[in-house]
Amino acid sequence: MANSALKDMTTPAGLNETVVEFPDNRLLIELCGQFDRNLAAFEQGFGVVIMRRGNRLALHGPADQRDRAVSGLDVLYGRLESGRGIEPGDVEAVIRLGVLPDQGAEADTSQQFDMFPGGRMEIRTKKRVIGPRSHNQQIYVADLFNREMVFGIGPAGTGKTYLAVAAAVSMFFDEKVDRIILSRPAVEAGERLGFLPGDLKDKIDPYLRPLYDALGDMMPDKQLAKLMEEGKIEVAPLAFMRGRTLANAFVVLDEAQNCTEMQMKMFLTRMGEGSHMVITGDPTQIDLPRGVGSGLVEALRVLEGVTEIGFVRFTSSDVVRHPLVARIVEAYDAQGKTTR
Repeated sequence: MANSALKDMTTPAGLNETVVEFPDNRLLIELCGQFDRNLAAFEQGFGVVIMRRGNRLALHGPADQRDRAVSGLDVLYGRLESGRGIEPGDVEAVIRLGVLPDQGAEADTSQQFDMFPGGRMEIRTKKRVIGPRSHNQQIYVADLFNREMVFGIGPAGTGKTYLAVAAAVSMFFDEKVDRIILSRPAVEAGERLGFLPGDLKDKIDPYLRPLYDALGDMMPDKQLAKLMEEGKIEVAPLAFMRGRTLANAFVVLDEAQNCTEMQMKMFLTRMGEGSHMVITGDPTQIDLPRGVGSGLVEALRVLEGVTEIGFVRFTSSDVVRHPLVARIVEAYDAQGKTTR
């Protein structure tokens, strides 16, 4: 345990509190965050009140919630002791994993937070270390490394594509695959953009920009450019997949809800020896013309019984973008249920 002291006591006012003492005041300042924003997040997430007294934190609230909050603080402090910083997403991850409905009071907290240093759930790339920030993301990351085909289904902001690209980069540099192929259907999102200027690459790049952005987060720009020039990393529209056999490759199909049924079947049958395929999409955001069936929706129905394929369904509780995004997703889901 990173904290040097931990004790429960009853204050003169009769309130139960847990006092945690930290040996390094400098790290404690980082733990609390600018203007104590991390402590404020813990208070809201765990339903406790935290008071800072020198190098001690006093937690007030229900005993089980205090215990969970202390476990989370301990994990983050250990992260700082290892020389790594704390981002808002890391705080949110600890809060999410600390209140899992399937975690009992006697749960092993070291397993709850095993995405942190030394944990088996970390994805290491050239530029950063990436870990799951929700229970469904943990399942997803495990499937990415252990299954040859995985479907990641759910709303925007749940890390479906980002984690898949991170796994692809990690496996590529570990020499478990020879190539990375990232693909998307070139479908306009409800707009009519007309003819775009430039050559073919200039025309399709705007549709593929999110995939380039994800790759840019994983490795240096010069290295990425070199690997793309050598054909080791390829970002291409779905139409370019026809007629190919993708062997010893990590292949990601993003925005799969915008594939037609014929395109999806074509893509899935490209799989070759030694390959991993990940299909991500949100069936609630289909941009295909009216009357054209979504290949993702059909694939989920047809392939559900194939035990070798992993299916991970994300919800608004897995959203790792701005917290307001989760509220927006929930509001639209509620409206959709009302309409149906």
